[in-house]
Amino acid sequence: MSMNSIEDIIQSIEADEWMMNILKAAQQLQLPDWWICAGFVRSKVWDVLHGFDERTVIPDIDVVYFDEGTIDEAEEKRLEKVLHEIMPQVPWSVKNEARMHVRNNMDPYSSTEDAIGKFPETATALGVKLNLDGDLILTAPHGVDDVLNMVVRPTPYFTESAELLKIYKHRVVKKNWSRRWGEVKVDI
Repeated sequence: MSMNSIEDIIQSIEADEWMMNILKAAQQLQLPDWWICAGFVRSKVWDVLHGFDERTVIPDIDVVYFDEGTIDEAEEKRLEKVLHEIMPQVPWSVKNEARMHVRNNMDPYSSTEDAIGKFPETATALGVKLNLDGDLILTAPHGVDDVLNMVVRPTPYFTESAELLKIYKHRVVKKNWSRRWGEVKVDI
């Protein structure tokens, strides 16, 4: 299957029953400004582009949201338990981006999309969710060209300092995505 646009990515996810069930489970939480992000989207795109019949196992399903009113990590753990009751076989990870800037030693984020835009790599700075009508929408603060062209490069935020660039470089070496997806090109 070719994949050349946001619409192609959305159609590919909509055709994936497993992914849609995960999105429907997360939607049940009715979280403010929620998305499922990162490897959930990137791995799907790269699996399709590589023609893989079996999905790449991802270590966790990253559900992110933005709620400045409740920034206690215990609330995230409670939400993970709720999701685990809905789909126990899924490795859920729930994070409130209203508090993650502290953990990441960054300025506060203004929204979940702002946080996604400050992920280390452009190809990972992606999120999907179901809107109130049940339609799948995708956010890609840096566009989808890099993920579609299988290029890993730092987001503009991670090029702002030597310290952040070092974090990016360490991360891409550790992840070694080209071992699984041979066509992936990493910009170091």
